[in-house]
Amino acid sequence: MHFLPVERFVASIIAALFVIDIALVGFKDIQIDVVGYCLSIGIGSGLVFLGQIYRARKREEKMAAALIAAGLFILFSICGSIFNYMFLPVRFSLIDEMLMRIDGWIGYDWARSVTWVASYPLIGTLLFFVYATSLPQLLFIIIVLGFTGKIRQLHQFLLTGVLGALISITFWVFFPTYSPSAFQELPAWVPQAMPLALGPEYGRELVRLGHEGVRYLTPRNVEGLIGFPSFHIFMAAMSVYFVPRYRAVILVIVTLNLLMLPAVLIQGAHHLSDVFGGVLLFAIVCPLSIRLAKMLTFRAGESPSGRSNVLVRSFWSFPEK
Repeated sequence: MHFLPVERFVASIIAALFVIDIALVGFKDIQIDVVGYCLSIGIGSGLVFLGQIYRARKREEKMAAALIAAGLFILFSICGSIFNYMFLPVRFSLIDEMLMRIDGWIGYDWARSVTWVASYPLIGTLLFFVYATSLPQLLFIIIVLGFTGKIRQLHQFLLTGVLGALISITFWVFFPTYSPSAFQELPAWVPQAMPLALGPEYGRELVRLGHEGVRYLTPRNVEGLIGFPSFHIFMAAMSVYFVPRYRAVILVIVTLNLLMLPAVLIQGAHHLSDVFGGVLLFAIVCPLSIRLAKMLTFRAGESPSGRSNVLVRSFWSFPEK
């Protein structure tokens, strides 16, 4: 296996999470959908393996980088989601009340906002579909960055997502939130007027998980546990920041993610404070990830200008010791 420095770093994190997940699942005696997870892991691993085949051809580096990054992204998402669930039931005090109080100072109320949007079903439906584009957007940007040869930006993108997710999980463990949907009810007509990605049922399920923990895990119905900071907003910021500079692509991605702001609030059942938290997290993590990516690459033999020296070129020709 020939991994570039950032790929190797991310693969190491995935391997560590995988071992921890296996240990905690066994320790907590949690039943797991083996077939479902094996299929998901197989897809991610298959992409990485296919990328290695293209890399071995030496002239197929763009394809290799895109496939490996996509595979690592999938594998990290699987291991990271399981890792997040291992901290159930909730052990620390919720911060939802504080966040709702802050939202109240600003004048925001989730139930009232959702009810207002439901009066305009086309808008609510549009936000429903926009909300569902978060992960596809990330995969799209991975593919485009890889196939256009922007390997450095691709690795910075990958590292930003991984570190942002780990920090979000860590913060959630000590400062957990459920969702305003766990504390506020919607009029009965609202779910009938427009589709809701996450509604009151989601809030009730989070409360149940927070009290009882998880007994069975399957990739088919894993819930997003993290409320503050909003990782959907973090991903939206990633998409806008790292989108390849092609006018048509920029226009689509920027438009989608401007709409993602209200979509996260309405369809994602978030506090308004979660949005600010997601933006702040990205503002902190992104420059740190870029710097770390440069450090990892430079130590492996790439010059600060991005031009590979002999050491990097030899990386492709000789097996690692």
